[in-house]
Amino acid sequence: MPGRPARPFPVSPPPTWPVMTAAPDTPRVPFTDLADAVDALRERGLRLTTPRRLVLEALFAVEGPVSAEHIATSLRLDVTSVYRNLEALEEHGLARHVHLGHGPGLYALVGRGEREFLSCERCGAVRTVTPEQLDPVRDQIRLLFGYEARFTHFAVVGLCPACARERRPGGGRAAAPADDPKIADQAPPNGHEHSHGHLVHSHRRSRKQDSKEQHTHDSGTG
Repeated sequence: MPGRPARPFPVSPPPTWPVMTAAPDTPRVPFTDLADAVDALRERGLRLTTPRRLVLEALFAVEGPVSAEHIATSLRLDVTSVYRNLEALEEHGLARHVHLGHGPGLYALVGRGEREFLSCERCGAVRTVTPEQLDPVRDQIRLLFGYEARFTHFAVVGLCPACARERRPGGGRAAAPADDPKIADQAPPNGHEHSHGHLVHSHRRSRKQDSKEQHTHDSGTG
């Protein structure tokens, strides 16, 4: 009504957002084998306890990122101890953890180089790539938004080529950078990678079959 002072609009308190998990910003430590990794630990003042050595051996035995729960179950270790040792390895630059959609973080060694990931939200297929392969994407994000993007902690999530073709009207295949032989040659040598929630492993392609794939599951436990 005219002449009546307006009442202030009630302001709700800001929402409390869940805290995003953060990976330690530690430089990668280069190493090639278990002996090198053990030397790197000792140089940083870490003791090589029996559980720590077992966790290291388990990470060397798998082909891709693996969960603490999977390591604990495979080795019959306390999962809290496994997490503690994985976090120590990550804090000192020997390992990284990545989130591939829903589920726990998966851990992998980075002695031979950093890796980034593409994850299919429909079938769970995972593609491991080098940071250099995603540098053009990083450049575009920097140019358009000013962000320095990295995909070591959280994967790029979307649809793999097979699922994208199924979603496309008519099922036709559109031209894509993946058709570039320079990129196609960098596909996983064993066929393709796949996530089962607790680990990423390869499905090996039989050489005897040209048109069909024969898959054998590698448990990744050695």
